[in-house]
Amino acid sequence: MSRLILNILATVVLLFSLMGCGAEKKVVSVTPKSLPNWYTSPPLSNNSELFALGEGKNKTEAITNALNLMASTLSVSISSEFNAKTVVKEGRVNSSEGIYSNDVTSSVKEIRISSYEVLYSESLGFKRYAVLIKSNKKKLFESMLLEMQQQSSVLKSRMKSIQNSNGLQKLSFYKKSLDSLSGLQNRIVVMAVLQPSFDGKVYLQQMQAVEAEYIAVRKALSFSLSSDKGGEHLKAPIAKGLATKEIQITKTKSTPMHFRTSITTDIQEANAYGFTLARTTITLTTRDYSGKVVGSNSFNLVGQSTQGYGVAKQNLAMQLNEMIDKEGIAKVLGLDI
Repeated sequence: MSRLILNILATVVLLFSLMGCGAEKKVVSVTPKSLPNWYTSPPLSNNSELFALGEGKNKTEAITNALNLMASTLSVSISSEFNAKTVVKEGRVNSSEGIYSNDVTSSVKEIRISSYEVLYSESLGFKRYAVLIKSNKKKLFESMLLEMQQQSSVLKSRMKSIQNSNGLQKLSFYKKSLDSLSGLQNRIVVMAVLQPSFDGKVYLQQMQAVEAEYIAVRKALSFSLSSDKGGEHLKAPIAKGLATKEIQITKTKSTPMHFRTSITTDIQEANAYGFTLARTTITLTTRDYSGKVVGSNSFNLVGQSTQGYGVAKQNLAMQLNEMIDKEGIAKVLGLDI
């Protein structure tokens, strides 16, 4: 019996010994990835060349961030608000963050750097990618100047060709032109940093001329409103919407700056849950002085009232007014104003 007990004890000791060995955790030693010198000590920009380091989830994003950083360093007004930092400790990237306010980001994006080269690119692990880019100041200035000259030449040509167009076509053209020139002042500042002798006055004057034309066209625009019998009370909300765009309502004129918006309605009376309904299809059609349709829109509204069909139809004006407040008169009319 004693031998049996000894055998059992020996077996138990062996099992515990095996379990203890199995529970031991293997320690895996991972050697930190060493970072390249160009990343830890990137070259500084000088009188002839610009350098910028960028990081991102992939190479494309890293290059974009590097270009944004490079653009920010070219303008005092931008770079004073622009901040991007990478924290490096013990030879590894412990954290990385970029801080860009909305205004600064939009200003930087307006500066397009097309003349650059990627010197180095490498994966840092942890879904991080880094690049170092370089741009020659002289080549960058020349590429920006060529782009500005081409834009100016195209704009000048189109301003001549638009002269015989109607008022809405002119308004749309000048509006889009101003949008395309929104970053001009920032570009001129950057180009003056790249080449101090550069004078961008002629380009600023062109932008001011476009702005003056845009304002003049807006002031000269006029609309007249007409409707069928069912849409008479819908004129007021439309006139109010046009007034928010500073467009005057006048009698019909035969000029390229005048437009006529007609209102047609298809109203059906109905009843539901104690309400009288005026189910209506409204069609708005805008024509220029020659009768050509320049914009149209059709939609359904339902006027309702507990006081009869006449009041339900009047309620349509309130529904249209709310629609214009929410979506804007341009969308309601189907026009670019």
